[in-house]
Amino acid sequence: MPLHQGPQASPPTHERRLALNPFFGEANPVGGMTEAPPRHRLPDGPLPPMSAYQLVHDELMLDGNSRLNLATFVTTWMEPQAGVLMAECRDKNMIDKDEYPRTAELERRCVAMLAQLWNAPDPDSAVGCSTTGSSEACMLAGLALKRRWSKRNADRYPASARPNLVMGVNVQVCWEKFCEFWEVEARLVPMEGDRFHLDAESAAALCDENTIGVVAVLGSTFDGSYEPVAEICAALDALQERTGLDIPVHVDGASGAMIAPFLDEDLVWDFRLPRVSSINTSGHKYGLVYPGVGWALWRSPAELPEELVFRVNYLGGDMPTFALNFSRPGAQVVAQYYTFLRLGREGYRTVQQTARDVARGLAERIEAMGDFRLITRGDQLPVFAFTTAPDVTSFDVFDVSRRLREQGWLVPAYTFPAHREDLSVLRVVCRNGFSADLADLFIEDLKRLLPELRRQPRPFTHDKDAATSFHH
Repeated sequence: MPLHQGPQASPPTHERRLALNPFFGEANPVGGMTEAPPRHRLPDGPLPPMSAYQLVHDELMLDGNSRLNLATFVTTWMEPQAGVLMAECRDKNMIDKDEYPRTAELERRCVAMLAQLWNAPDPDSAVGCSTTGSSEACMLAGLALKRRWSKRNADRYPASARPNLVMGVNVQVCWEKFCEFWEVEARLVPMEGDRFHLDAESAAALCDENTIGVVAVLGSTFDGSYEPVAEICAALDALQERTGLDIPVHVDGASGAMIAPFLDEDLVWDFRLPRVSSINTSGHKYGLVYPGVGWALWRSPAELPEELVFRVNYLGGDMPTFALNFSRPGAQVVAQYYTFLRLGREGYRTVQQTARDVARGLAERIEAMGDFRLITRGDQLPVFAFTTAPDVTSFDVFDVSRRLREQGWLVPAYTFPAHREDLSVLRVVCRNGFSADLADLFIEDLKRLLPELRRQPRPFTHDKDAATSFHH
């Protein structure tokens, strides 16, 4: 299906247009109202700003309520002061570091803060950058892994050697995109039984002389569980002792890298492990910033090949840049710095602990209903997945998702990947702003729906692929 498809063919004489209400906004109630802008081509002339605003605003009212979206990991609430700062910086191009030196300095400070948070051996020498999100950060980390491998194997690549990347089948789709875009073989470890993510033994077993790295996910989007980063590194240490293969690890901490440092301080997953060469996170997830910012950090300059860093001088200074994107607003980076400054370690710890408490409490109450079986309990990421109990035959998770949507709740239902396609689950993401009171309302609505669902003769979902989509 095309990414963006124009309107389907319709009689040209009945071309649909946007309608202007004669007594709503700045429209003239006694005017002829003969002008209405088309939907799928540029209008012939301008509209008053209020009319243009109202047309767009009214259509967007049909979107879901982001605060009730329990599918997304992305931040849906920030303080008004953060919004003001973002508005003040939305016209600043992040790439113009010479023109906006203070914005660039705030980015540098954020990198330094993350390097310390993730226990870089020398935070002052760790290198990193902001990105548009974790997807871009993962692409950059993957490129660094591939380039380092290709330099070590210059005598074999690209003539005979094909690089591969080892990861669990549960990775975010950006890693599959990376492998496809940059011609890297994706070696995916399937799920088995009650193991829903990568394990150390399977990771090491798939590595060979063409492996550019192993991706360990700190917080799987499928169920909220942490992958055992330290165990994976230990298995690769043992592999190096046996074979001489030195396989680096990248930690995809899109969510968990902003949870574990505050709530799981004894968990060793970061740069304390010498084999971890790079880490990414999403500032716009549990970094608590509106969509549009991610971070990629490398242990030291040695992990980021210099030839991948480009220098531009036509903007008014010699500026290094390592990004897939170029122009982007500085607003989200400023908002990230504001949030770091505003909360500090203790503030982040309190916010993340509250999200975890809400997730664990909600999971326990859902389990107590008797109709559902928990897959995870929200005790790692503030995220949990659950499915219907074995004796439930009248409805399935897709029925539950559809009925909850009628109440405004957006809860994804989806089937797990290979080899657990038999398992379909619902997943709840608890973010800052999803309070204990909202959790109570969610439980009340779910309890209200259950009697009807129990009376169904069978599950009503015929096409599970079309039933509800899985949003990361």
